[in-house]
Parts: sequence; structure tokens; C-alpha cells
Amino acid sequence: MIALGCDHAGFELKQFIIKHLEDRGIEYKDYGTYSTDSVDYAVYAEKTARAVAGGECTLGLLFCGTGVGISMAANKVRGIRAACCSDMFSAEMTRRHNDANILCLGGRVVSPEKAIELVDVFLDTPFSGEDRHARRIAQITELENRF
Repeated sequence: MIALGCDHAGFELKQFIIKHLEDRGIEYKDYGTYSTDSVDYAVYAEKTARAVAGGECTLGLLFCGTGVGISMAANKVRGIRAACCSDMFSAEMTRRHNDANILCLGGRVVSPEKAIELVDVFLDTPFSGEDRHARRIAQITELENRF
């Protein structure tokens, strides 16, 4: 199950991605927002991130104007490795090397067509499991647990 969340600036892109997920037969849970009325992205980043960190969902997709603010908020939730990506290489490598569990996209940055490509590569790329990458993720987790 994929967790979805957005603010008002990411709402239209989220709706486009929802249709794509449905076309692919991928289950999702939408944590809001549910319109283009102005809201604060941190609220929806937290709801979505907690669903991923808590195991209710395996991965997450978050959307705001740039993808940056919502990724910063999501990364405050322990266990989350959210990455804001706008190119294919980064979207693939953040899964393969960083085992990122949330992809953040900007509705004002990427086109719907590019967003589909980014979402697909993110969802379809597994973590490599290589020792060096696992060690680095463990270091991130250790750092996170210090605070």
C-alpha cells in the first residue's frame, strides 16, 4: 500500500498520480489534502510519513509546490528517508542506494508526464542491499536516534 499526501499546490499532481496508480492496480491510501484550498504542508507530510514509518504503508508519495518543503517536514518523522527528486537518475538512486521510503515531487516543478516516470522508477526500483549502502543507512538511523 502506498501512502499519498499533498498540500494545495500539489493537489492536482496527486490526483493525476492517483489515476496512474489505479491504472497500474497499485493500492494507496490518501492522507489529504482533498482540494486546492490553502493548507499547511507539514500537516499532510506528517500524516503520510507516520503511515510509512508505522508500517501501515510500504512507501509514500508527497506533493507540494516544489517538493522541498513537504520533504523537509516528512524527514522530521523518525524512520523516514524522504527524497525530493525531479530527474530519473535521482529517483532511481534514492531507492537503490538510500532505500528512500518517500518520494516528494513539486507540482510546480515537474510535469504530470515526468511525475509518472519518476513515480514508476521510484516504486519499481528495489534497495540494492549492498553492505556499503546498508552501512550508510544505519549511520543515518544512528544520527536520527541521537536527537
